[in-house]
Amino acid sequence: MRENAMRKVALVAGLLGTVAVSWPVLANDSVTKLIEDPKQWGIQTGDYANTRYSKLDQINAKNVNKLQVAWTFSTGVLRGHEGGPLIIGDIMYVHTPFPNNVFALDLNDNGRIIWKYEPKQDPSVIPVMCCDTVNRGLAYADGKILLHQADTTLVALDAKTGKKVWSVVNGDPKKGETNTATVLPVKDKVIVGISGGEFGVRGSLTAYNLKDGSKAWRGYSMGPDEDMLIDPAKTTEHGKPVGKDSSLKTWEGDQWKIGGGSTWGWYSYDPKLNLVYYGSGNPSTWNPKQRPGDNKWSMTIWARDADTGVAKWVYQMTPHDEWDYDGINEMILTDQEIDGKKTPLLTHFDRNGFGYTLNRETGELLVAEKYDPVVNWATKVDMDKSSKTYGRPLVVAKYSTEQNGEDVNSQGICPAALGTKDQQPAAYSPKTDLFYVPTNHVCMDYEPFQVSYTAGQPYVGATLAMYPAPNSHGGMGNFIAWDNKKGKIVWSNKEMFSVWSGALATAGDVVFYGTLEGYLKAVDSKTGKELYKFKTPSGIIGNVTTYEHKGKQYIAILSGVGGWAGIGLAAGLSEGSEGLGAVGGYAALAQYTALGGQLTVFSLPND
Repeated sequence: MRENAMRKVALVAGLLGTVAVSWPVLANDSVTKLIEDPKQWGIQTGDYANTRYSKLDQINAKNVNKLQVAWTFSTGVLRGHEGGPLIIGDIMYVHTPFPNNVFALDLNDNGRIIWKYEPKQDPSVIPVMCCDTVNRGLAYADGKILLHQADTTLVALDAKTGKKVWSVVNGDPKKGETNTATVLPVKDKVIVGISGGEFGVRGSLTAYNLKDGSKAWRGYSMGPDEDMLIDPAKTTEHGKPVGKDSSLKTWEGDQWKIGGGSTWGWYSYDPKLNLVYYGSGNPSTWNPKQRPGDNKWSMTIWARDADTGVAKWVYQMTPHDEWDYDGINEMILTDQEIDGKKTPLLTHFDRNGFGYTLNRETGELLVAEKYDPVVNWATKVDMDKSSKTYGRPLVVAKYSTEQNGEDVNSQGICPAALGTKDQQPAAYSPKTDLFYVPTNHVCMDYEPFQVSYTAGQPYVGATLAMYPAPNSHGGMGNFIAWDNKKGKIVWSNKEMFSVWSGALATAGDVVFYGTLEGYLKAVDSKTGKELYKFKTPSGIIGNVTTYEHKGKQYIAILSGVGGWAGIGLAAGLSEGSEGLGAVGGYAALAQYTALGGQLTVFSLPND
């Protein structure tokens, strides 16, 4: 039965490949038009390539120090505000964390509320959400605003009126399935993921038809080949076919059914290759002793055909994860010179502390280097193609959390489970050929314990303690510039707390980011020199956005402390053992900021 199903998948993929030769592969036209117009911000990631780069340069390195607050808007909701607003024509679309309200604001009328959408969600979803009630933002396509709610309801709203066009349920919160991510409109589909790795869900990526919300395809992170939409003869890792039952062989019994590998990060798309790229998260449970094997395909970079969902290639970064190093961070797509040849690249800053550069067409691994020098759980990634461990991290036994089959408290592991970077997206500037990366400079102690699975209940199995990296600058974060071809840090700015805001690079030679204390900062893209900062009402975990309206450039940012680093403040936790260990590590944050929910928009003063 399984082989027959896979033949059908392969046949469909083959037929579509044949059609693609005759017909040009197109992205969604409405999204493409927005991306090509720097005056608007039509997708959370800035573009399909996830570069978060703007061609606007009215605000530049010479005048950014003159920025002033132009206007503000209160969202009326506390907890962590991730993502950012969309700017489409004369309307700004703003979202909130749970209950995921949406506002359409008139930029021609002082931000007047044109319409608002207030979903009625069951509050019982809140305790099922890991690490705060965040949402990473809205999407737009074909006249619709797309929202993936916390309860996994995917909603399409009329962009002009806010009326619901259609909705579909993507998961079941009673089983631990929730959503915190944005969605990606591609061609005639909308791509969505699922959260819940700490509740023993089985991660998946799903495509719904943009017209009516009907399901087009779903590819799971682990399990039988047909469930994962993997063709064992054609889907490759390191250029070689993964082979039959590549996932099942790496799990004990039926553990794959509660295997984690959730997909709550960011998604990117290459229209020329017609491939969607994303990462799968940690395997469940956090206790590695309970799930022997490589646990494929958790912790993996995926390249899937946008039409069929069939995987072209995969690369597992952290086999048999022992540290909760989710692989969900963004995949940034660039075309850069390597050995004198323009090469299609994918750059990924993983939670495990390694910055990866791959050929996004073939999946070939080109670079894998530490982007924080304190990373110690592995010495390096084996880059010897003749080695049996090629592409695998070489783990330091001292920092393994599975010691001789016993549960022990492994201490001094760097990075912490937060990762050297979590979901907060980096930016890339084609002017400097550099990546600008918000990072965590945090280490941990990690003690696994035996845990049993019950649907809808936490399935963690580890106790953590987090603290600033020792023998360092004393802070918990850095903001760095990274050369993805050399695998080197070009410059680094120290921060008191983790940098949990998404970066923005601009043609004005300025890079923007926010801090957990609440500062919006602007730095020189070449040197990292701080050029401007302004303290907003609450800690920033949102992503910086820019747009132009009536000939004037604006910078916009959501404030509202929260997320994993701010969970103590956001959820009112006080014990260091709560919040999966982040509460104690970030206890000092309460001295610098408080809960909030505000959009702040900046511009240069009128001449």
